[in-house]
Amino acid sequence: MVKICCIGAGYVGGPTMAIIALKCPSVEVAVVDISEARIQAWNSNQLPIYEPGLEEVVKQCRGRNLFFSSAVEKHVSEADIIFVSVNTPTKTRGLGAGKAADLTYWESAARMIADVSKSDKIVVEKSTVPVKTAEAIEKILTHNSKGISFQILSNPEFLAEGTAIQDLLSPDRVLIGGRETPGGSKAIKALKDVYAQWVPEDRIITTNLWSAELSKLAANAFLAQRISSVNAMSALCEATGADVSQVSHAVGKDTRIGPKFLNSSVGFGGSCFQKDILNLVYICECNGLIEVANYWKQVIKVNDYQKSRFVNRVVASMFNTVSGKKIAILGFAFKKDTGDTRETPAIDVCKGLLGDKARLSIYDPQVTKDQIERDLSMSKFGWDHPVHLQLTSPATSEQIWDVAVDAYEAAKNAHGLCILTEWDEFRKLDYQKIFNNMRKPAFMFDGRNIVDVAKLREIGFIVYSIGKPLDPWLKDMPAVA
Repeated sequence: MVKICCIGAGYVGGPTMAIIALKCPSVEVAVVDISEARIQAWNSNQLPIYEPGLEEVVKQCRGRNLFFSSAVEKHVSEADIIFVSVNTPTKTRGLGAGKAADLTYWESAARMIADVSKSDKIVVEKSTVPVKTAEAIEKILTHNSKGISFQILSNPEFLAEGTAIQDLLSPDRVLIGGRETPGGSKAIKALKDVYAQWVPEDRIITTNLWSAELSKLAANAFLAQRISSVNAMSALCEATGADVSQVSHAVGKDTRIGPKFLNSSVGFGGSCFQKDILNLVYICECNGLIEVANYWKQVIKVNDYQKSRFVNRVVASMFNTVSGKKIAILGFAFKKDTGDTRETPAIDVCKGLLGDKARLSIYDPQVTKDQIERDLSMSKFGWDHPVHLQLTSPATSEQIWDVAVDAYEAAKNAHGLCILTEWDEFRKLDYQKIFNNMRKPAFMFDGRNIVDVAKLREIGFIVYSIGKPLDPWLKDMPAVA
């Protein structure tokens, strides 16, 4: 029986291993993590992450050929294939701070693998890592091999949160990069044979190590670029009276472009986009490609601009101050169907409004009060480090916010309402009821373009929807401070 071990029981490792166990009943899969609490959660009825369909898969396989354990060294020692899915956070200090990836956890994992291994291993990069990481890991393993053969593969993940299980069951592609040597080719085939049990062979792409590593960064950079492009266009639409939804629809009909990732919003979030682009910028700078680095920097700048532009619209619309005013925040996760708040635009929007002394009432169906509190007190890039290393600053007494049990409670007696996540339930709310219980004039700021603007204006709302023709109330209000 082939034994697979995955180091790291997070958003990537857990779901990926669950699907491998489901589709490969003859393979024994162990997911290991040094966090006892996380492993206990994976072994409970309350999984540590929310992903549609995940719970059913885990319950079907857990205890059969899928195991969650904190006995890291034991399972690593016994495994034939080791996936490494540990954090690669952005460095917060030292060389490359704010851009480069911190490979501390990857290096620790590699040294531990070398220490405990008693048989040949295939080590698979599953985390998003900088180009040439495999080479560095290979050197650590080779120089500590004690006669054991290690083959390094790059197998980047291309999961979208909220659809991760479907993405794993029916992927656009599976990418496997390895050394162009007999040993490398054999390792590639071994991993390919695992995926081939449910993925069509023409969707399994093999490359050299460097191409696989760079493909992951490039894919996320291209997707983020599309979002920043349409968001930049949304600002121009507001200035000219165009409708960004109509523009996006027309552009997306061009088969060379296509319709995906052309929805304007308050900005992109998630664990990968910003981190990977900053990583790409750093790699370009290290290779003397300053113009290329500046090009990708602009994608981040436009995303930051979109969030600050949204906050400025809110403040300017409400008589240029939100001090002491209650603002309802609907949605805190970075996208619907996930509880993930990493780099969510809601953090910057909420901090911007709290900075102007607004009182916030926040509602999200999947994000807890504890998580919101951590996010609002977290330093930049702090979220991607272990809990004991996360730098936080306690909220000041001037920052007043609470968590509501539903959208109606959040909006009660509010002066304004901001939609920051496109949860389906927000499309179906009784906005007449909400309007009746809000202060007047009642403002709606739709950061996801999910409401019927005309209908809300009929009810009586003053509506701002990103990239849409401006409400007469807003036309003389500045978009930027």
